[in-house]
Amino acid sequence: MIRQLTFVRAINEALREEMRRDPTVFIMGEDVATGSFGKLVGLYDEFGPARVRNTPISEAAFCGAAIGAAATGMRPVVEIMFASFAYVAMDQLCNQAAKLRYMTGGQLELPIVYRLMYGVFGGAAAQHSIAPYAQFMQVPGLKIALPATPEDAKGLLKSAIRDPDPVLFFECGRLAQTRGDVPAGEHLVPLGRARIHRPGRDATVVALGFMVREALQAAELVEPEGLSVEVVDPRTLVPLDVETIVDSVKRTHRLVVVDEATPTASAASEIVALVAEQALDWLDAPARRVCAHNVPIPYAPAMERFVIPSAARIAWAIRAVAGRPY
Repeated sequence: MIRQLTFVRAINEALREEMRRDPTVFIMGEDVATGSFGKLVGLYDEFGPARVRNTPISEAAFCGAAIGAAATGMRPVVEIMFASFAYVAMDQLCNQAAKLRYMTGGQLELPIVYRLMYGVFGGAAAQHSIAPYAQFMQVPGLKIALPATPEDAKGLLKSAIRDPDPVLFFECGRLAQTRGDVPAGEHLVPLGRARIHRPGRDATVVALGFMVREALQAAELVEPEGLSVEVVDPRTLVPLDVETIVDSVKRTHRLVVVDEATPTASAASEIVALVAEQALDWLDAPARRVCAHNVPIPYAPAMERFVIPSAARIAWAIRAVAGRPY
């Protein structure tokens, strides 16, 4: 059965189903008992304080505690809240969780999900509005999920919870109340499999997270101009479905990558580099990146909107790779 759910409700449903299915799954983090940002509402009432654990305000402590819990047979889901708070726990995430399975020759599995809210969502300013997922792409041992729809939020989160490796699960704050079709019951989206939201023939737009919505709007903007745009959502950055992206570029011969993060050493840069390595002869124009401007996110709403990518900026890039006047 398919229902319409918000992104928040899809996250809640995935957690509830996995906690009912597997008694080793538990939630820990700041304010989780009160239903942080609405995503955990009702879980404390159903599962109690042993499985929905409020923690002190110490990301280093509870991110590290999750490593010990996972190493001894539990499956923690850690609420970090804002993605920028992960900086406080970089040693735990990047030097411990990411490496211990490898360093023990596979004797330890660390099935941890770290949930992080990223991106701008209305005046949260520079320390609460970043999109740092590319910084973790450089850390072997971490998987990275980036859902763009309620359906994928549910399916990817359930897969992440069942995965034997630590997964950073990035949730865009602006997606919270967006709605979409979500299957009831068992619904898994494999990590590492991209989704084509819209087929097209004239350009491939690879869009990350919330930017999928902006890319789809941009595709509609240029359609009356005779441009048919294919919109690809990687859904996970690690593992990355390079094959689907390259196959799309071989069909359309043009590439635009849209990323809410800043452009330097970004996920967008990595995708462009991989396409250049594997499909350069198929490109009829240089690939373009549409990213946030290289500044901290401003507090003022007008400046915030100016800094991050928009449908209009994406449409400009599509016209540019297609050689159309702009």
